[in-house]
Amino acid sequence: MLPKRSYLLNAAYSWVADNDMTPYLLVDAEQKDVVVPTEFVKDGQIVLNVGMTAVRHLIMDKEAVSFEARFSGKPMQVYVPMRAALALYAKENGDGFVFPDEEFLDEPTPTPPEPKKGFQLKVVK
Repeated sequence: MLPKRSYLLNAAYSWVADNDMTPYLLVDAEQKDVVVPTEFVKDGQIVLNVGMTAVRHLIMDKEAVSFEARFSGKPMQVYVPMRAALALYAKENGDGFVFPDEEFLDEPTPTPPEPKKGFQLKVVK
């Protein structure tokens, strides 16, 4: 069977966002193919704000979570294979889901997608 983590992650994300809260993703930064800002990794884990106001080009599919974000003002393409996603919860109250341990096939991991080029919105004062 397909691992259920991607389905649970999408449901948890929708549930947190529908309740007007900020979704945080807990990541095992020591897993293979994880691309996160290493300077913010603590005890092998990192918590990422994956709210729509914090990221661009968010993609959550069966293989991974990927997006573009800024860390200390520097843009970065983040890539979290589904096996490295440990939990998703609301920043405001900590309510959410810890994902169960699962068996993942050792399939070749696709390379992170390139950021999409196109229109950008800017705040005009």
